Amino acid sequence: MLSRLVLTDFRNHAALTLAPGAGFVVLTGANGAGKTNVLEAVSLLAPGRGLRRAPLSQMARSDGAGGFGVAATLADGVELATGTLPSAPERRVVRVNGAAANAGALAERLGVLWLTPAMDRLFTDAAGERRRFLDRLTLALAPDHARHTARYEAAMRDRNRLLADAAPDAEWLAALEAQMALHGGALDAARRRTIAALDAALVAQPAGDLPRARVALEGWSGEGEALAEALRQGRARDAAAGRTLAGPHRADLAVTHVDKARPAATASTGEQKALLLAIVLAHAELVAAQVGRAPVLLLDEVAAHLDPDRRAALFRRLEPLGQTWMTGTEPALFSATGTATRIAL
Repeated sequence: MLSRLVLTDFRNHAALTLAPGAGFVVLTGANGAGKTNVLEAVSLLAPGRGLRRAPLSQMARSDGAGGFGVAATLADGVELATGTLPSAPERRVVRVNGAAANAGALAERLGVLWLTPAMDRLFTDAAGERRRFLDRLTLALAPDHARHTARYEAAMRDRNRLLADAAPDAEWLAALEAQMALHGGALDAARRRTIAALDAALVAQPAGDLPRARVALEGWSGEGEALAEALRQGRARDAAAGRTLAGPHRADLAVTHVDKARPAATASTGEQKALLLAIVLAHAELVAAQVGRAPVLLLDEVAAHLDPDRRAALFRRLEPLGQTWMTGTEPALFSATGTATRIAL
């Protein structure tokens, strides 16, 4: 968990220092007070672009010096920091215990998972959104997943550019395809391990206030060697399409509403939100069991559309999991959380 969080020139916060405790961290305030900005800052303590997926330059305070900083101290004393410099507003800087590091090193120290109102459309959005969600779930169980994903995507971009040439170099293509096969096979295997473990955890969940869900990975499947051959055979097709048409970047997360025996995409908006919550809760419990520490959960406006009984049930499920950050406009929404760090912005 985080024991200290310091924001400098981040979004609307010129300087903000928080001392969150264990368990619930409740942020309340009017719209525009910067509650979600705090969650976004915490989300940057994991690899990736954070919960808004915004350009780094947009995160710097508009009337600040041009860069921003997010620093945190974990309960075990580890210090994490990330941000940008005014001279390089789109270059992310990461430090672990004061030493320069890459973003992947963050995942070795802290797991972070979030739900935002924009994710209510996850099951009906494009497959890429569900893959990113699955990759965050996977990262909490396999910290090197971010490295494999980044290297696979970099090799794929280079291959796509090379295929656009009239006479691409065959040896360079083969080398890039070998990299895609190596890292693509690793990221696909990590996703499938996560899916298998998460599905088993979901099956074991007792019936209760949240609907039961099942998860599966659909679309592309194959070992590294199979991918290398598929890429080699598909060069002409991919050149014509202007993109790579085989590989783990074509996979999709499939979710089923068990109680109604239908895909989550066809469920009501309320049911889809409840299914998403069920998945996040089961995953947090899975991570706690396998890794020994639950991920930090960031739940933006999670209580706004739940009735009092369901809010209380949700808080009971969350209580033993570790540190959970929640936002809302009304403190009364969180009266059932009992002991919590309560911060008014």
